Amino acid sequence: MTTRSYERVERTVATINDVLNVINVLTWDARVHMPAAGAGARAEQLATLTTIAKGHLTNPALAADVARAQTELGADATLVQRRTLAAVREAVSHHERIPDDLTERLARAKGTAQQAWVEARRDDDFGTFAPHLARMLDLKREVASYTAPDRPVYDALLHEYEPGMTASALRTLFERLKATLGPLVAAIAETGAPRAEVLRQQFDVSRQRAFALGIAERFGYDLRRGRLDEAPHPFEISFSTNDVRITTRYDPAFLGQSVFATWHEAGHGIYEQYADPAYARSALSSDLIGLYAVSGTSYGTHESQSRLWENLVGRSRAFWDVHYGELVYAFPGQLQDVDVETFYRAINTVTPSPIRVEADEVTYHLHVILRFELEVALLDGSLGVDDLPGAWDEAMQATLGLRPRNDREGVLQDIHWSAGLVGAFPTYTIGTVMASQFFAAALRNAPGIQSDLARGEYSSLLGWLREHVYRHARLHGADELLRNATGSDLDPSAFLEYVTNKYGALYDV
Repeated sequence: MTTRSYERVERTVATINDVLNVINVLTWDARVHMPAAGAGARAEQLATLTTIAKGHLTNPALAADVARAQTELGADATLVQRRTLAAVREAVSHHERIPDDLTERLARAKGTAQQAWVEARRDDDFGTFAPHLARMLDLKREVASYTAPDRPVYDALLHEYEPGMTASALRTLFERLKATLGPLVAAIAETGAPRAEVLRQQFDVSRQRAFALGIAERFGYDLRRGRLDEAPHPFEISFSTNDVRITTRYDPAFLGQSVFATWHEAGHGIYEQYADPAYARSALSSDLIGLYAVSGTSYGTHESQSRLWENLVGRSRAFWDVHYGELVYAFPGQLQDVDVETFYRAINTVTPSPIRVEADEVTYHLHVILRFELEVALLDGSLGVDDLPGAWDEAMQATLGLRPRNDREGVLQDIHWSAGLVGAFPTYTIGTVMASQFFAAALRNAPGIQSDLARGEYSSLLGWLREHVYRHARLHGADELLRNATGSDLDPSAFLEYVTNKYGALYDV
C-alpha cells in the first residue's frame, strides 16, 4: 500500500539523495584529482549544493507530506515505510533547528579546511592549519548549540555518527578495553619484536597495487562497479551501489601501508556495493542528518566491515597460508628467503607506532582513545588549538611511550577534523568491536565459513554478511542490526578474546 503523500516524500528524498551524491562526486575529485588552486571555488560549490539539499529537507511541504503519509498509511505501513518516514521526520526536525547560514558556513569551511590540511601536512606546518581547525570547532559547537542545547557538545556531535552513543558510555567501553590491552602490550614488550624489517624494503608500487586489488576483488569488491585511486589519506566514497570508489596510498619502502589500507577501504566499498538496490535514492541510502549519501547504518557499523576484512581475514594465518606464495611471486627478491611464519609475525608485530593507520590490532585503540580525549578537551575549551600539538605529543608519550618526530606524523596525520568529522574517531573502536561480534556469529552460525577461509574461498563469508548486514542498508539502526545478526548488544568480549588468543599465541604470553 502507498499513498500520494508517501510518494511525494519518496520523490523529494530521491532529489536530496541525488544532490548528496553530486556532493560526493565533488568531494572525491577534490581529494584525488583537483589542483590545489581549485579549493576556494570547490568550497563554494559544496556550500551551494549543501544549502540546496537542506532547503528540500526544511521545505514545509515535506514535513506536511510526512505527517499526511503517516496518518494515511496508519497500521498498514510496511517496515520500510515506517523507517523511511521516521528518518525523514528526524532529519527535518534536526535541520530546522540549524540556521541556513550556519549550514552554508560549515560546508564552505570543510571545503577550504581540507585543502589547508593537505598543504599543512605536506609542509609539516600545523600553524597554517590551526585557524581552519579553530573555525571548524567553533562551527561544530554552534551546530550542537542548536540541535541539542541540553546535552554535552560531544554527545550532540557523536550522535551524528553513532546515534545513541555518549561520551560516558565510550569511557566505560574504553576502560574495559584498556584493562586488557594495556597489560597485553606491556607483556608483549618484554618478549622482543618479531622480524618486522621484512616489510621495510623496496616494493614496486605497481605490484603492490596489483596484489592488494586482486585480493580485494576476491573478497567481493566489484571493479565493474568500483575503482581504486591514490589519495593522501585513504577513503571510500559511493555515488550509487554501481559506483563505489576506494583510494589508498603507497610507500615504496613499506609494504604494509597500501596492502592493508586497500583491504580496509574495500571493506567499506563492499558494504556499499551490496546494499539492497531497492533502497537506492531513498532515506535508507542517505544519512539525512549528516547530509551524506551512504548506505551504512552508522559509522561504527561501516567501520566494522573495513576492520573485518582488513584484520580478521587479511591478517589471519589462514589467509597467508593460502596467499603468501602469490606475494612472494610478486616480490621474489624481497621475500623468497622469508617463510610464511616470519611474514605472518611481521604483519602482526605489536609495537607502538605514531601513525594510527599503521598501528597493530592491539595498540590501535590506544590511538583512538587519545584522539577521543583530545576532542573532548578541544570542544569543552580546556585545550586550545594552539596548544594541541604539544598536548598530542604528551598524550602519545604517556599512552604509547613515544613522541612523534614532527606534526606530519603527529597532530596532522588524520584528515577527519578538516572534514568536519569532530567526534567520529571512537567509531573506529566501536566498529572493531562489532567486527569481532559479526565474525564470531558468522563462524558460529555457518560453520562451513571456517573451512572455506582456509581454502581462500570468501563467498560464504561474503554471503553471510550480505544477508545479515549489507543488504539492510539503513533499514535498521546499528544496535538493532547488531542484535539481529549476533544476538547481543555491543560487547567487547569477542574482540578481547580474539586479541588475547591470537597475540598470546604469537608472543607466548
